[in-house]
Amino acid sequence: MNADDATRIFDALSQGTRLETYRLLLRYVPYGLPAGDIARLLAVPHNTMSVHLGLLERAGLVTSRREGRSIIYAASLTTARPVLAQMMAEMGFAVSPGRGARAAAFPQLRPAAANDRVYNVLLVCSANSARSLIAEALLNREGRGRFRAFSAGSRPKLKPHPMAIDLLGSLGYDTAPLASKSWDGFAEPDAPQMDFVITTCDAAAGEICPAFPGHPLQAHWGLPDPLAVKESEAEQKAAFLATYRRLAGRVSAFVNLPFEQLDLASLKERIGEIGKMEGATDLTLAGQAA
Repeated sequence: MNADDATRIFDALSQGTRLETYRLLLRYVPYGLPAGDIARLLAVPHNTMSVHLGLLERAGLVTSRREGRSIIYAASLTTARPVLAQMMAEMGFAVSPGRGARAAAFPQLRPAAANDRVYNVLLVCSANSARSLIAEALLNREGRGRFRAFSAGSRPKLKPHPMAIDLLGSLGYDTAPLASKSWDGFAEPDAPQMDFVITTCDAAAGEICPAFPGHPLQAHWGLPDPLAVKESEAEQKAAFLATYRRLAGRVSAFVNLPFEQLDLASLKERIGEIGKMEGATDLTLAGQAA
């Protein structure tokens, strides 16, 4: 093992935004992501993200190429693996190749739909004013046609929280379709049949769900309520931003699950594991991410 290589890798990953960027791109192996999507998912300014991506590329941890007007970045599996494997071997641990271990040419961007199946997902929170709405916006965009997301609440507010709408709007999401509504409407016979129902708050998870048509698989992704932060406006905005980043990490992991290869029990387990992810909670507001 070359000590300079190891130092370069660990130095590149020692900063929070770069670590989260590499973790995000690993979820999209063997596909890459446009630089703009990476910046949006991590809620980091584009110019700041460009600096971090440049450092990761110089360290050999990501590769890039231009497709039209976009630059696509993909995690490189050939740089970090030998270094980490040798370090583990020196400590007496055997390391076997993981998923995606084969080397590949620069991957194409993930196609819009891998098959004809479209999965319906209902995101649930008691008030349906922040967490579940943010998750709905994320999944409808990141699902690239394979997922159709809805959200609802057990005791919905009259309208979405303005800080949730402002945050999503600032990141380029279409907020016009977002509205707070009751989950009872999704139990009607003519309601869209759900494949998954995911609760995003402990209150909703503790309540008895309506009898949704189709017996959807249920999972829990509990997150702290950003509305519970009652301090300054800056601290409230930071709480919403942290919620967005955590949900972005979970949604990106969810859309990259090998759905067609997993049986129902395995799929339920994997989606439950996603609910335990911490995500980018250590990233601070954009100005500090540099």
